[in-house]
This record gives sequence, C-alpha cells and structure tokens, in this order.
Amino acid sequence: MLCQLALAGLAVPLAPTLLHGAGTPIVPRRRVVKQLRITILSTMLADEGLGEWGFAALVEVDGHRLLFDTGAHEDVVARNARELDIALDTVPEVVLSHFHGDHTSGLVALRREVAVRQRTALARAHVADGIFAPRLRDGEARDYNDMNRVRPQYEAAGGSFTVHGKPTEIHPGVWLTGPVPRRHPERNWSVGARPARVQLGAQLVEDTVPDDMAMIIDTDQGLVVLTGCGHAGVVNIIAHARDAVRPAPVHALIGGIHLFNASEQTLAWTEQQLRSFGVRHLIGAHCTGVETVYRFRQSLGLDRSRCVVGAVGQVFDLDRGITPGNIAR
Repeated sequence: MLCQLALAGLAVPLAPTLLHGAGTPIVPRRRVVKQLRITILSTMLADEGLGEWGFAALVEVDGHRLLFDTGAHEDVVARNARELDIALDTVPEVVLSHFHGDHTSGLVALRREVAVRQRTALARAHVADGIFAPRLRDGEARDYNDMNRVRPQYEAAGGSFTVHGKPTEIHPGVWLTGPVPRRHPERNWSVGARPARVQLGAQLVEDTVPDDMAMIIDTDQGLVVLTGCGHAGVVNIIAHARDAVRPAPVHALIGGIHLFNASEQTLAWTEQQLRSFGVRHLIGAHCTGVETVYRFRQSLGLDRSRCVVGAVGQVFDLDRGITPGNIAR
C-alpha cells in the first residue's frame, strides 16, 4: 500500500517503510479529539422542545460541527434547535446513520431552511454504502426505501452525498464506520408481518440494514461511540470501531441501540460484552429502551451521573460528562 507526499502540487507515491534518521520508521501520529460536545436534538423524552420516535444530535468537535441524523418529522429538529438556541446554519455536514425515516425525514426541510441563510449549511451528507439500495416486499414492485425519494430532493436543494464503504476519518480523530461487519449474530432490527428485502447487486436478500453506520470519536479518555439505532448490533459496532480506530475502552456510548424489545438472553449477553469494553458513560436514547438503560446502569456499575435515558437538550461533554436535564436525571 502506498502513501503520497505532495510536492509543488505533485503527488509522489511513497512506500510505507519510509525511514527517518538512522533507520527508524516513520509512524503516523494518532490524532485524538480534545474538545467534544454532543447535544441531543431528537428522541422520545424532552425537557425542552418536542419529543418524537426518532433521533438526531449535534456534534461539536475541535471546531467542527456536524449533525448526526435528522429526526422523524420534517420540522422537529429545527424547532428543537431553536428552542435550545442552537444555530444549524453554521453546520456544513450531516451524517445519516441508516435509511430509516425516523433518522432521515428532516434532511430536505432542514437543508432548504438553512440554505436560505448559508448555502454551505448541511450541504454534504455522509452515508454508508447500501443506503440507496431498493427495499422490496414479496409480490410488490414498490420501493419502500424513502431515501430514493429524498435523494433527488436533497440534491435539487444543492446538497451532495458522500458514500462510505469502509471506515473513514472525516476529521482528525472523527471516524465513520461505514457498513459494519456482522461478526456476532445480533439481530437488532424490527421485523414486521411482511418484512422487506434489500436488493444488493443481483441478489434480493433479508434486509439486515446493511447501511447501518456509527460515528467514532477518538479521545485520550477512550472511544466515544455515537449510534442512530445500532441495527448492526452495538457489540459488532464497538468491535469494528476497536479494529478500525484503536482497541481502546469505550469512554461513552450515546444514541439508540435497539434493545427495547430484546430477550433476556440478548440483554444478558450484551451487558457482558459492554462490561468487557469498559463503557464509562451511557446515554441510551431512542430505541434503546428505558428498562434497558436502568438495567445497564446496574450491570455496568454506573450511576445516575454516568448512565441516563436520552432526552432532547441533553449534553455529553468530554470534560464535564453528562448534563442529563431534569426528566432523565
């Protein structure tokens, strides 16, 4: 594998065994985040603003601002941001964790609203490979993937998509997992009476939400893992993050991990794995389940200051920890 050195506008390939001084290999320096603040903008509970079955969070990291998911309704994230006095017209990028409407429905309306004031706001959307794959049900020709209707509208509003097929560092210390390998048989997605199938190339297969993607933030304290629903499985996500970024403890796990209807066996296995990852803070939002959060608080040896049910307006700060708000305290 070759790396490149830019000289006078030219890209010069270099072998990875480039030596420094007397035969000492140059080792790329790991880039870690120093300042991080994550504010919940959409989930079911709300101290301020509106609750909904959806998810969104503002990520402020070392001078960069990113919106992670866009909620279930067109206007809820915008209304909650105004209620919390948060400006979204200075947020250039959005990350969509997967194709489901409770995470993507606000995208086009938000882009149209902020573009009036700042044309670069929410103009770039990061997604994982597979997010536009057709979703079909037996006997029907209709594509149930709303992202294939959202896509042309977002692009017409001046937005563009960046598709990630593997782990990518989009800013220093800020990673997107891309599609997550399913090394453990976690089945953290809901299956209806007539489950959809996904068209992957020439194959029509069970829709396991292959486009599910998480954000991983590398800090000196450990990894901060931000998920939308965690359909790939929270254990699979963390294991993948530890392989792709570094095998560090999980300083914070934030977002939905789709365990609200999990079996006793699944919960017991998951909490055992999370203990092994050294999870120190947990904000269980959206589809995690209230009872699941309380159970994990006890089983992971956390307390009310470090493990809470997610709520709109809640904040995780790298230095200060969790500011839970009133309803989740």
